[in-house]
Amino acid sequence: MYFELKENKPHGTKDDPFSIYHMRNGGRSFQVPVHWHDEFEIVYVKSGLLTVSISGENYIGKPGDAFVVSPGNLHFMGSQAGAVNYFTFLFPLKYISFRTDDMLDERLLEPLNSGHLMITPRVKDTVKELCQQLIEIYVTENDESQSKITAQIKTKIVLLQIILEMWKQGFIVENDTSGRNTIEKEMVSYIQQNFTGKILLREFGAQFHLSEKYISRYFKEHFHITLSQYVTYLRLEHAKQLLQDTDISVTEAALQSGYQNVSYFIRSFKKAYGVSPLKYRKN
Repeated sequence: MYFELKENKPHGTKDDPFSIYHMRNGGRSFQVPVHWHDEFEIVYVKSGLLTVSISGENYIGKPGDAFVVSPGNLHFMGSQAGAVNYFTFLFPLKYISFRTDDMLDERLLEPLNSGHLMITPRVKDTVKELCQQLIEIYVTENDESQSKITAQIKTKIVLLQIILEMWKQGFIVENDTSGRNTIEKEMVSYIQQNFTGKILLREFGAQFHLSEKYISRYFKEHFHITLSQYVTYLRLEHAKQLLQDTDISVTEAALQSGYQNVSYFIRSFKKAYGVSPLKYRKN
């Protein structure tokens, strides 16, 4: 049904802030709900067709295509066709900074990080080979045939090559989208802060100056997911985290996640993740 959302959670670790996620979906349609984060993200399509939305612009990614999500940009991915195989690479821009306040930092990396500059979201197959190199480093690292430091050096070299390629191709431009998605980001933040309670359309509409009748349509048009689906996703993810990180009962996890009916919670959890809450905890 869903993969994973934002992303108040940290990516990577202090020792290695670079993260790589491999997403494969066999047959059913899916969507990674709308989110944003402070890290720089590259989405690389290995096979299949991937729908990508970045700052309100929709794209279709084909095998070999890559997309760039600048820090703070709202985005989501999905596929109506189902079968798709893609990777996402996330890292803070300071990961590839030499932190010497030189021209590279002052005129390129820092403006990218602050949003004064951005990389055109769709870069097609310009960095296909470089993305493949990142995947190979990741696979080799998991096989433990090279040291962590070796993997980091190789990763940083490839990431700098990607930034260089973006610069040479003219994909780095001034950001004229500042202020866009402000209302949408506020909506997402409001829901993330209130999903464990009852979100009333009347109060939600008043908060964002939208009529009750228009709210659901607005949300669906902008995020390709209904408001109720989004709230359900947040509740289930929260419950899953509680089951994973605490010893509280399934009933308590349901209640803390906004479910008053525990039986309904168990059915919803099993439908979303394929196992019951109790089996998920045991696994």
